[in-house]
Amino acid sequence: MMGSLRQDPRWVDAILDWRWTWLVARTGLCGAYLIGGVTKLSNFTAAVAEQEHFGLHPGWLWAAVTIAVEIGAPLLLIAGRLVWLAAGALGVLTFVAMLAANDFWTMQGDARFAATNAFFEHIGLIAGFVMAALIAEHAQRDGRGRPR
Repeated sequence: MMGSLRQDPRWVDAILDWRWTWLVARTGLCGAYLIGGVTKLSNFTAAVAEQEHFGLHPGWLWAAVTIAVEIGAPLLLIAGRLVWLAAGALGVLTFVAMLAANDFWTMQGDARFAATNAFFEHIGLIAGFVMAALIAEHAQRDGRGRPR
């Protein structure tokens, strides 16, 4: 019985060994950032206003940095290049954003509930970026170039 618990089912191995799984997972992890960066780039004035709304000044500088990270880091991560840098940049951006936008400790009632959930969901997302960097690093050390 214990031996069977230690092995993945064949269908799980088939999914994890599929050559596109790693690409699909990386794209899913950071796709929203890429879309957000393109959206902000297409309406820079709104991107500046968003940064200033959350108390980040000068808004134009924070918007420019956000756009650069939200477009550049996902492209690197999806391409599997400098994954540690891309994941780190997205993790830091997420951390700064969650402190600015999800300050649940200052809120009451339903707003506090929603902001608390979003805050801790973003911690999970940051952990996902750390895991992506770890997986890429271990694959590189093993000489495989890509996981599994």
